[in-house]
Amino acid sequence: MGLQIGDALFSVAMAVVIFLFLVDLMHRRQRWAARYPPGPVPVPGLGNLLQVDFEDVTYSFYKLRHRFGDVFSLQFAWTPVVVVNGLAAVREALVSHSEDTSDRPTVPSSALLGFGPKAQGVVGAYYGPAWREQRRFCVSTLRNFGLGKKSLEQWVTEEAACLCAAFANHSGQPFCPKALLNKAVCNVISSLIFARRFEYDDSTVIRLLELVEGSLREEISLQLQVVNSMPLLLRIPWVASKVLPAQRSFMVLNDELLAEHNTSWDPDQPPRDLTDAFLNEVHKAQGNSESTFNDQNLRLLVLELFGAGIGTTSVTLSWALLLMILHPDVQRQVQKEIDEVIGQGRHPEMADQARMPFTNAVIHEVQRFADIFPMGVPHMTSHDTEVQGFLIPKGTMLLTNLSSVLKDETVWEKPLHFHPGHFLDAEGRFVKREAFMPFSAGPRTCLGEPLVRMELFLFFTCLLQRFSFSVPEGQPRPSERGVPAFVVPPSPYQLCAVPR
Repeated sequence: MGLQIGDALFSVAMAVVIFLFLVDLMHRRQRWAARYPPGPVPVPGLGNLLQVDFEDVTYSFYKLRHRFGDVFSLQFAWTPVVVVNGLAAVREALVSHSEDTSDRPTVPSSALLGFGPKAQGVVGAYYGPAWREQRRFCVSTLRNFGLGKKSLEQWVTEEAACLCAAFANHSGQPFCPKALLNKAVCNVISSLIFARRFEYDDSTVIRLLELVEGSLREEISLQLQVVNSMPLLLRIPWVASKVLPAQRSFMVLNDELLAEHNTSWDPDQPPRDLTDAFLNEVHKAQGNSESTFNDQNLRLLVLELFGAGIGTTSVTLSWALLLMILHPDVQRQVQKEIDEVIGQGRHPEMADQARMPFTNAVIHEVQRFADIFPMGVPHMTSHDTEVQGFLIPKGTMLLTNLSSVLKDETVWEKPLHFHPGHFLDAEGRFVKREAFMPFSAGPRTCLGEPLVRMELFLFFTCLLQRFSFSVPEGQPRPSERGVPAFVVPPSPYQLCAVPR
C-alpha cells in the first residue's frame, strides 16, 4: 500500500515538474526568435532573477552590457525583459519608437494597495486614452496652480526661507541635512495636493517621510520582483502579507489625509489644490462610466505624486550640498555669481536663472553626476519594435538604463567626475546636452520636471546665498559614492552651515 502511494506521489511530482518545464519553455520561446537580443542563460523557473543584484542594479547591468552589448535580454521568472543602454539606443527606443515603447508592464502587487486592474494614475498607467486624460488633467492643474507662474514660485520661496531658518538653528555646528531637505520638499508637494504645510516637528510629516523612504526601499527588493514575475504567489495569504508593508501603511495614512481634506471640499468654491480640482472632475463625471475620475484614481495619483515628488528632489539637493563641501572652489564660484546677480538683499527668483549660467550648469551637473534614478520607470512594448537592429516582441518589459546615458563615455568629457564644465561653452554660457535625461525622454518624460527644476534652483541658490558649507572639522572627507537604491542617495554625511 505504502509503495503504491509513493509511486502515485512520484507520478504527481513528475507531472508538476514537466508542466512547469513546459511553461518555462513557452515563456522562453521568443529567445529563439531571429534577432532577439542576446543575454545570460536563464535558470528554469526563476530565469535570471538570481543573476541580477537588485540592490545594485546599475553595476549588474554595467557588467552585462560589457558582455552582451547595448541591447541585451533577461528573463525575470516568466517575464521577458530587454535592457537598453547608451544614448543612441535609449533615444531610439523612447523617442524614435515612442508609440511602441510607452506602455507600462502590469504590476500584480498593486492589488495589495487596494487598486483594481483599471486603476489609472500618471506614472504606472497603461499608455492610452485613460493615461492621456489623467496626464492632461495634471499638466493643466499644475499650470493653473502656478507651474511657471509666480504663485507656486512664492510657495517654494517661502518654504526655502523656512528651510534656511532650520539650518540656521544649528548655529554652524555639524548636522545631517537629509531630514530637513525631505521635510521642505514634502511641504511643497503637500501644498499642491492638500493646500497645507507641516511644521518640521509635526509627527505626521515625520511618519509620512518614513513610509515614503520605506516604500522606495521595497521597490528594489528581490521579494517584490519575484511576486510580480510570478503573481500566483500573491494568492498565498502568508506570502501576500509579507509584501509591501511600508506602501500599505502609506496608503492608510494617505486615506486619512484625503478623508480629512475632503470634509472641507466645496464644489461651489474655486479649487484650493490638486485634490479639490480632481474632486471637481469626479463631481462632473457622475454617471459617466468611461471617466477615469474616481476615488480609486485619486488615491493612486496622490501616492504617485508623493513618491515621485519627495524622494527625487530631496535626494538631489542632498547630493548638491555634498558636492559643494567636497568642491569648495565650485561653491565659491556659485556664491560669487549669486552675489553679482541677486545680492544679499532679496530672495532668489526664477527670472534670475537666465543670468546665472554657472549656477545652472552646477545644478545640471549635480543631476548628471548623482544619477539618482538610474533605471527610470519600466516600459513595455505595445507592438513588435526594432532597436539597434534587434527585434523586441510585443509585451516585453523594457528597462532604459538612464545611468548609461548620463555616464556615457562617448558623450561626456569626464563621465565619472563632477565637472560643471560639461554644461558650459568656451565663453562660459550654459549649453543644453542631448544626453542629459535624468527625467527620461519621450511621452513618458517626468510630469513634474518643471516643478523639480524650480525647486532645485530656488532651494539651492537660497541656501548658498545664506550659508557657506564645509566638512566638519576633524571628520573624514565624505564619499562621493551613492548608496544603491531605487532612488540613489549619497552616503550618509554631516556638514557645517556657517552664515555668510
